[in-house]
Amino acid sequence: MDFNLSEQERMIQNMARDFAERSVRPVAMEIDRRCEFPFELAKEIGEVGYFGLPYPKEYAGVGAGYTGYALVIEQLSRASMVAGALIGVNGLAEEAIFRYGSEEQKQRFLAPLAKGEHLSSFAFTEPATGSDPRAIETRAKAEGDDYVITGQKQFIALSPASKVAVVFARDETERVSAFIVDTSSPGYELRKACETLGARGLSPCVIYLDDVRTPRANLLGEKGRGFEIMLEAISVGKLAVSAEALGVGQGALELSLKYAQERKAYGRPIADLLTIKWLLAEMATRVEASRWLTYMTALVRDGGASILKESAVAKLFTSQAAVDVTRMAMQVHGAYGYMKDMEIERLYRDAKLTEIYEGVSEIQRVIIADHLLRERGLEG
Repeated sequence: MDFNLSEQERMIQNMARDFAERSVRPVAMEIDRRCEFPFELAKEIGEVGYFGLPYPKEYAGVGAGYTGYALVIEQLSRASMVAGALIGVNGLAEEAIFRYGSEEQKQRFLAPLAKGEHLSSFAFTEPATGSDPRAIETRAKAEGDDYVITGQKQFIALSPASKVAVVFARDETERVSAFIVDTSSPGYELRKACETLGARGLSPCVIYLDDVRTPRANLLGEKGRGFEIMLEAISVGKLAVSAEALGVGQGALELSLKYAQERKAYGRPIADLLTIKWLLAEMATRVEASRWLTYMTALVRDGGASILKESAVAKLFTSQAAVDVTRMAMQVHGAYGYMKDMEIERLYRDAKLTEIYEGVSEIQRVIIADHLLRERGLEG
């Protein structure tokens, strides 16, 4: 595999880095402090086309592929993981519609999302489900020309800004199907956003669906294939999380290098201390390994292949690396790193989410092991 970035990809990377420094970093601390959805930042991200990065131009996309997608999320996440996650979370519904939607659904729903005119939610998780579709209790009942959806969803990010949601519900066949729902529909009730440890600004909410009507034409893909749709969309979501974790790790490394050169102990920069050098070397190694796993996964997706296993491997490693790297960065910064007005403290909190959302690390291990066993003709 050729991991060298093309001229276009390097241009995308550089432009994203400039955007992150100009538009993201100045507001990152305020987004974290307020713990409210960053409507203005989301608008700017949409205006530069970042919500449509991997999708073709006929659906108002940029056509930069999944490598371009990962590169931009990485650069934005160096400044604020929330900025990168806005793209990644919105991409879940986009990916589901792009892969399984009809031509009319793509034009009606995907194009506005790719242009940044609308944002979306991916409403799968329920209080009892976690990653288990068998525990879904939300129901979709066929009634005339509509489906009537009733149930509750939990931790649904981007909810305050979402115009549409891909909602997963058990249909009359007792199988899980996916539906595109207008969030302004009567009965679609958004409860107060949950306050979180890190990534404060994604605004995950509890959603109540009280006899919400959506047209039969808004059934996404084939009836009963909701779990398949979820897995494919989440695989790209995991690629996004890997890029977010990479960006957070890279940001923590850069801050640590700068601090180690400026901070003095015993009349010398602490960068001269062997213990600090060990930390910096370990951080750099894990960040670099995360980068190649993330880029490789994007490259496989650009080749048209499924990344169910690759994205699980990448997310498992990069999320653990982000947590470890930010922890080591805190050690480099010492007591100063523990202060709320220091950027490293925010990155430390943000990193933990990458081990949790889009499937906890324990689930990724099961997915990887099951793929390995199936590849050898054994049951996973």
